[in-house]
Amino acid sequence: MELQSDKVTVQKSQQELFNFLTDVKNYEQIMPESKEKFEVISSDTFAFALKGMPEIALQIKETREPEYIKLGSTSDKFDFSLDVEIEPLSETQSQAQLFFHGKFNTMMAMMVKGPLKKFIGNLSENVARL
Repeated sequence: MELQSDKVTVQKSQQELFNFLTDVKNYEQIMPESKEKFEVISSDTFAFALKGMPEIALQIKETREPEYIKLGSTSDKFDFSLDVEIEPLSETQSQAQLFFHGKFNTMMAMMVKGPLKKFIGNLSENVARL
């Protein structure tokens, strides 16, 4: 299953946004309002739970400074990644887009597609407010 957010303009340079998003404790600031739990597990891993959803742990799996960050699920049950692409617009602005890549069976994909689309939309809107 592939989903993507709209591109959003952020009032941070490409490098500033990359630095912000590679510090896992900062993800608490961009979580949707429906967040019920957020916990930093290690320097590259955090866990969160949204209302009505199971707890999910994400780990920074790959980076290409300053334009790309790949977060991956730490669970075998939920095999997915969330990629962030950051493009420079100016010295003080950048553009970010989120890409969700998941390996789910058809039934699971039907159940989670709507909430996941909303989730990555909320994340990108909150990144735009930084």
